[in-house]
Amino acid sequence: MTKKILITGATDGIGLETAKRLYSEGHTLLLHGRNAEKLAATEQMLANGTGAGRIYTYKADLSRLAEADSLADEITREHDQLDVIINNAGVMRVPETITQDGLDVRFAVNTVAPYLLTKRLLPLLGTASRVVNLSSAAQAPVELNALRGKKRLLEDMSAYAQSKLALTMWNNAMASSRTDEGVVFVSVNPGSLLASKMVKEGFGIAGKSLSIGADVLVRAALSEEFTNASGQYFDNDKGGFGPPHSDALNDQKCKAIVMVIEELVAKKMA
Repeated sequence: MTKKILITGATDGIGLETAKRLYSEGHTLLLHGRNAEKLAATEQMLANGTGAGRIYTYKADLSRLAEADSLADEITREHDQLDVIINNAGVMRVPETITQDGLDVRFAVNTVAPYLLTKRLLPLLGTASRVVNLSSAAQAPVELNALRGKKRLLEDMSAYAQSKLALTMWNNAMASSRTDEGVVFVSVNPGSLLASKMVKEGFGIAGKSLSIGADVLVRAALSEEFTNASGQYFDNDKGGFGPPHSDALNDQKCKAIVMVIEELVAKKMA
């Protein structure tokens, strides 16, 4: 059965590779990117391939929470249901680390925007739908004042690792608070040092095949092995489910992360 699947950050890296795979299988894709030309090129490339699904494209800069909110509005206007959300968009090293909202860009794009987008789109998800959140092997304890934008993180990897643990923590909080709705919330480390733009910029190496990450995201979106995986963490470096950072298994700490994110969203949307 074909699905309707939203992929953020779908114009390059693991997102693009995942889009190619899913489109070739006939699924309908909602592709997000922040660059109109790259979005158009991605749509054209997929349309020239062998897929039979439909393609919808959406432009938004997820470092700006108002644009993440507008993206949710646009999708809600055009679709009355969704089967899968793949929160893939992410950043690590950028020239300017503070956003127009006053947040660290890693927290804005990697943590807060996907939370906002997912929360807004939950009414479109039916039973047996899935939210796949791209986590990382890099996870570090979250400084709440850094998440709030009140403390500046000077080291790119530290900011990135904190943002990915914060994402994993809200994933788990959402999973535990919505057990009656049948939506699976799963966080996935797609594999360390894959050949993404982020790895090339951050580590100066070519990286391993992106297909390693795309394989696991397609499985997380569609396969039966993830049917009962809500609130779990899949570590593709180890090839199976396993424990994330211990903070993500602490309900109180996860709730504290969600509380701060809710504060940020309320403040920026006011």
